[in-house]
Formats: sequence, structure tokens, C-alpha cells
Amino acid sequence: MFTVSQTSRAWFIDRARQAREERLVQKERERAAIGIQAHVRSFLCRSRLQRDIRREIDEFFKADDSGSSKRSALCIFKIARKLLFLFRIKEDNERFEKLCRCILSSMDAENEPKVWYVSLALSKDLTLLWIKQIKDILWYCCEFLGQLKPEILQDSKLVTLYLTMLVTFTDTSMWKILRGKGENLRPAMNHICANIMGHLNQHGFYSVLQILLTRGLARPRPCLSKGTLTAAFSLALRPVVTAQFSDNLIRPFLIHIMSVPALVTHLSTMTPERLTVLESHDMLRKFITFLRDKDRCRDVCESLEGCHTLCLMGNLLHLGSLSPRVLEEETDGFVGLLTQMLCYCQKYVSQKKSNLTHWHPVLGWFSQSVDYGLNESMPLITKQLQFLWGVPLIRIFFSDILSKKLLENQEPAHVHPASPQNVLPVKNLLKRAFQKSASVRNILKPVGGKRVDSAEVQKVCNICVLYQTSLTTLTQIRLQILTGLTYLDDLLPKLWAFICELGPHGGLKLFLECLNNDTEESKQLLAMLMLFCDCSRHLITILDDIEVYEEQISFKLEELVTISSFLNSFVFKMIWDGIVENAKGETLELFQSVHGWLMVLYERDCRRRFAPEDHWLRKDLKPSVLFQELDKDRKRAQLILQYIPHVIPHKNRVLLFRNMVTKEKEQLGLVETSSASPHVTHITIRRSRMLEDGYEQLRQLSQHAMKGVIRVKFVNDLGVDEAGIDQDGVFKEFLEEIIKRVSDPALNLFKTTSGDERLYPSPTSYIHENYLQLFEFVGKMLGKAVYEGIVVDVPFASFFLSQLLGHHHSIFYSSVDELPSLDSEFYKNLTSIKRYDGDIADLGLTLSYDEDVMGQLVCHELIPGGKTIPVTNENKSE
Repeated sequence: MFTVSQTSRAWFIDRARQAREERLVQKERERAAIGIQAHVRSFLCRSRLQRDIRREIDEFFKADDSGSSKRSALCIFKIARKLLFLFRIKEDNERFEKLCRCILSSMDAENEPKVWYVSLALSKDLTLLWIKQIKDILWYCCEFLGQLKPEILQDSKLVTLYLTMLVTFTDTSMWKILRGKGENLRPAMNHICANIMGHLNQHGFYSVLQILLTRGLARPRPCLSKGTLTAAFSLALRPVVTAQFSDNLIRPFLIHIMSVPALVTHLSTMTPERLTVLESHDMLRKFITFLRDKDRCRDVCESLEGCHTLCLMGNLLHLGSLSPRVLEEETDGFVGLLTQMLCYCQKYVSQKKSNLTHWHPVLGWFSQSVDYGLNESMPLITKQLQFLWGVPLIRIFFSDILSKKLLENQEPAHVHPASPQNVLPVKNLLKRAFQKSASVRNILKPVGGKRVDSAEVQKVCNICVLYQTSLTTLTQIRLQILTGLTYLDDLLPKLWAFICELGPHGGLKLFLECLNNDTEESKQLLAMLMLFCDCSRHLITILDDIEVYEEQISFKLEELVTISSFLNSFVFKMIWDGIVENAKGETLELFQSVHGWLMVLYERDCRRRFAPEDHWLRKDLKPSVLFQELDKDRKRAQLILQYIPHVIPHKNRVLLFRNMVTKEKEQLGLVETSSASPHVTHITIRRSRMLEDGYEQLRQLSQHAMKGVIRVKFVNDLGVDEAGIDQDGVFKEFLEEIIKRVSDPALNLFKTTSGDERLYPSPTSYIHENYLQLFEFVGKMLGKAVYEGIVVDVPFASFFLSQLLGHHHSIFYSSVDELPSLDSEFYKNLTSIKRYDGDIADLGLTLSYDEDVMGQLVCHELIPGGKTIPVTNENKSE
């Protein structure tokens, strides 16, 4: 009984608990339903209210469109408040457009103060509300500008509308309310405009203008009208001027506006009066003053990244070209900021393609992301960068050097370089490079030696660092830079004269001392030497023999002798003192520049002498010492042979080569000794088929067997040995006959030049089925002749010898220099085109040439599509 009672009680308690929970759930459901109903009613109510408000706004603008009467400013203000209360960009864009047109229309009314929208700013009750409203309206204008595409006609009209709104309410000059008696209110109104402008700046006004300008200008043909561009740029300049060129506003102006691709170019062609405004405010000087501070310049570069830093550079250079007076006064600061910008870009320039690099048409492989949208503007940006190496800026930068006058040499300019009267004593010539002497001072007016820490030297060094940095950063337009720097005939000679005057002991000693110093001053001096070498090498490779030897453009022949002596000694010292062995970075670049210029001069002298006899030899390097160094496997001796073998007399080089061959034969066991005999290869040759038999029996020989002893046995067509022939001495005869037969033009493996009939591979040698194997066989035979010390008479053309020696792989190689050895008449015609004074287009040439190949005329295009591109004075250098 007691157990049943407990069970019943528990049951009733459980039922009560369940009923209570159900009642709670029911209450929650009812509460949720009430909440949902409230939200729905609220939403429906808001939607109804919004529809009513939008209907009211639409009716307002519909009545306004009818033009029945001018709306008062207060009515516009009230309707604007309602629109801004519920504004949604996608839903209300057309209403916002009508509001802006209505406001602008009110501002155009004549002598109706109550209609002018801006009149509400004078109302004590509405001033703050009006300022808040116009700030919101103008920022919505900015948001629309950031989304519109100016290349679309409808969007272009909206761009004009919203820019007009911004222009109208950020400057009081067009407010009719301030005319006459209202002039006293101008200071207060200007303060309101400044307040509005500050609000826009805080919200990203410059970013909006950057997007708009970039979309409109970064294309082959700009889609912004003159009025639109004028309005956008005026708006961009307005805060800077209002803030009296505060650093806080110059920075965003540089980052967002001056970095717009080719902005100054478009301004100069579409609205040049805007550039006049920049000049009137002396903006270039203010930019230079701001950016010459390294921290601020680095901050701007890091904000822009590499691609847009180039855009900023281009605009500053274009602006500088329009303000030469400012550049003359601010050269140091301008050079410094350009150098720092290039150095920033250089940090991200890569030497090769990888998964982390992107291709940039000016910088090459670049490790930062590339804005490919800028590619269409890159030709214009490149043209702006060209101002850096254009004649006007070079004259301004190097004014200290170019202002000095070179004294003319007394020797006649057209004396043949090989004649005795044109070759000056080497001892006297070397003084011009190695010490401060009378011959050095003959180059310039006597001024004495220059201290390397003087302001003049530091200025020239900084300029040279700028151009050298340009060469290593703007890798894809390097040739353009070099061509621009070599355009003035007197720059390089005067720079060389300047180098010769540096330091108390002359140029060579000073620069060798710089190699062992890691100071900033030493790096700058070496950059000057690198720039001189790079530019001079480029110049000498594009000058033909008449310009070098007869007209003596830029350098007199005696100066080339002096320079080559300097370079020869400098390179030798760098190698012999062990500087090159572990060279990397800037030191390696320096060696490559100096060595490159040296070898170009040496190759030119080999082709046509301008230097005295034994000019290239190092008298202080005894061959015996070099041989000992090589025996000890010293790196510096190997580098001498690799880079400047011409410092050793030819007979000693031949002797060294024969010794090396002898040692190799001993190591390979190819020399007969008392204990062993070398392996001998026997071949049988029919005289009537000497080439065929030699080719078949020798082409498969291994390298080791080819270096060994080869015995030749001649037989007649019946296979009978020739009587009375020493079988051990006929290999030389066999080699001579083989080479004579393959070089016969009738075989069509080789062809002769038209002038001196020297050999080069025939362009139609492919008619032989195995012509490549035949060439390889000829190469092996020539190699065997050299290896065995057998002299064979093979008159190869010099351009083909350059190919055999691998010179064509060098960056210093000039195919134009080799052209006379192939076709002197063709070379003469090309140089006559370069010298043609009239309009070259009159000759009717194209960038292509025709060649007669086995009776067929084949057209070769010098550049893609060259046969349709006429040769003009502008492109004839190509």
C-alpha cells in the first residue's frame, strides 16, 4: 500500500512538471510569434514608409523636371534629407542623380537667393545640418565615381555630373551668393569648404580620384574629356593648396595622383593650363623637397610598390623637363630621389624567370606582383622615363663637366692611325691616365687635381650612380639609356678628362685604392668608372671605322690609346691582386664593365691598328713567372689567360699551348716511352676518294683516339699501296689535302666573300644530305692540325673566326663591326643610310632585305613585319 502511494505521487509530480514545461513552451511560442509579427509589421511599415517617401521624392523630381517653377533651397534640403534617410546605392542611384542635377540647377539661378542651395549654410538653424548633408551627398558622389567606367558613354555623363558637384561645393569661387555684398562672407564659406574637403580626405577622396584617373587614362587612347580631366586634377590639387602644401597632403597627392600612369603627359596634351597651375605653385620643388628625405621617399615607394613607383618617376621626370630652372637649382635633391626610387625597384628585379617572378616590360623579371592593367600605358611611361637620358636633362646634370672646353689636339684628325706621325710615345700617353701631369691638363683647361670629397666631385659621382642604377634596374630599355647617354659627342671625353684629374696621384691609383675600400665614397667613384666604360663600349660598337679612325667622333685616337692603357692596367691589377677571384655583386659588375670596354678596344685594334706596337703587352709580367704560376695551378694565372691573354707575347702563348699539349699527351699515354708505345690508328685512303674515305674512317673515332697517333696509308684505286711513300710522314699531307678539298667552293660546303675571297660556311650547304656531319669532320681535322702543331692555310673570314672563337656569345660582340668581312659593299650601303642627311623615307626602303638563294628571291625581315615598315629617319638606326 505504501509503495503504490509513492508511485502515484511520483506520477502526479511528473505530470505536473510536464504540464508546466508545456505551458512555458507555449508561452515562448506566443512570445516568438508576437516578436515575429512585430518585426513583420515593422518591416511592412518601414517598407510602406519608404515607398511613400520614394513616391514623394519621385513626384518632387517629376514636378521639377517639368520646369514649372524653381524649387526653393529649403525644399531641396528637405527632399535630400528624406532621400539620404533611406538611401541605397543600387536602388536609389537614379534619384541621387536627379538630386544632384536639382542642386546644381539651383546654384545656377540668377538673383534668387532663396533658390541657391548653398544659402542654407547662412541659416543659424540649418548650418550644421546643411554641412552634414552636403558632406554625405559629396561622399556618395565619390562612391559612385569609384564604380563608374568612363569609357561607357552613360557612365561618362555621370562622371561629369558628380565631378561638377565636387568642384562646386569644395570651392567658393562659383557661389553667386558671395558676389557683391556677400563678399564679406567669403572667409566663413572658405572655412566650410575646407571642412568639407577635410571630411572627404579622411574617407579616401584621393583613392577615388586615383581609380577614376587610372581607368580613364591607363589605356591607348584616354577616355576622359578635357573638362573631366581638368575637374579631377583641380579637385586633387585643391586640398594641397588649401593646406598650404602640408607634408600630410603632399604624401597622398604623390601616392595617389602623381603615380597615375603618364598623368603629366595627358595633362600636357589635353589641358596644359593645369600644368601652368603646378608651375605657379612651384610644385616640382615642393615634391623634391619632400622626397629628398630618405625615410619619406622610402615610405612613398613602399606604398606604391615597383610598378607604380615607375609611374611616379615618369611623371616627375616629365614635370622636370618642363621646369629646367627648378632642376638646375635642385639637381642634388632630384638626382637623390630618383636614385632611391630606382634602388627600391632594383631590390625586386630578378635575373631569371621563376615561380615567384612576373614579367615587366621595363624591369624584366620582377618579384613583385605586376599590375598588367598598366601595360597599355607602358609606352607612354617609357617615353617619360626617356627624359632622364634626354639631352636637356643630361646638359643640366653634367653642366659642371660640359661647361669645360676641351683643347684641340695639334695632330691632324685625318692622319692614318698606323702612320708614325700619328702614334705618340706610349710613355707620354700613359701620363694622361696615371698621374697628374701636363698631358693630363692638356685635356681640360688647367685646374689642378680634384679632391674626391669636393662638392663638384660628389655631385658628378651622384649623377653617375643615378645613371648606373638606371642601367641595372631598367634592364629592358638598357640600350635606350646607353644611346641617350652617348648622344652628346663631348660628354664621354670630358668625363674621361674628369676621371683623369681625380686624386693627387691620378686616376689609376685612385680607383685601385677604391677597390680595397668599402666606403660609400669609393662605391660612387667606381660607379662613375663603370658608367664611363659601359657608355664608351656602347658608343664604340655603333661607330663605324670612318667615324672612329677618320672623323674621330667623341674620342681622338690618342685618347683611345690612353684609355686602353688605363683599362689594360686596371684589369690586370684586378686579376693579379686576386680581386676578381672572389668577386661578386658590384665588384664583379665593375670588372665586367671595365673588361668589356677593354676587349672592344682590343678587337677594334686587331681589326685596324690604332695603338703603337706592343701596346697591349705587360712588360712587368714575365712569361716565366706566368708559367710557374700555372704549374702551381694558381687561379690568377688562369684568369689572365681567360680574360686578357693579349698581355702575353704571341710567341710565348704558342709555346705555352705546345707545353700544355705535351703534358696532356703524357697524361693520356700518347707519347712513346721506353716501356710503352702509344695506341696507333691506321687508316687506308684512296687518293681519288680522299675526302670520302677520311670521313668514313675518322668521324667515328673517340676523342682519345683522335688525339693519339694516326697513320695514313695511301692506295690507288686497285687497292695497291703507293710505292716510295713514307707511311709515317704522310698524315700532314693528308690533312692539307682534306682541308683543301672541303674548302673548295665547288663543293658548296664553304663559300668565299666577294672582296678578299675568304671562306665561310655556305648558306646552301644543306644540299648535302650529311652537311652537319661534314662540318663536324672539318672541325675535327682543324683541331687535330692545331693539336699536332701542323700549319694549314685556311683563309677563313674574320666574322666566321669570331663565331668559331665564341665571340658572338659575348655581350660586347657587334655583328655590324664584322659585316665588312662578309660584304663590304653591303656594309658601305648600310653606313651610307646612317649618314644620309635628307629624308631617308624618300629612298623607299623597308626594314627587310632580299637575298638570292639558288635562283629564288627570299625576303628576310629585320623585325617582325619589317617588309611593311618603311625606313625613316627615326628608325633607321634599327
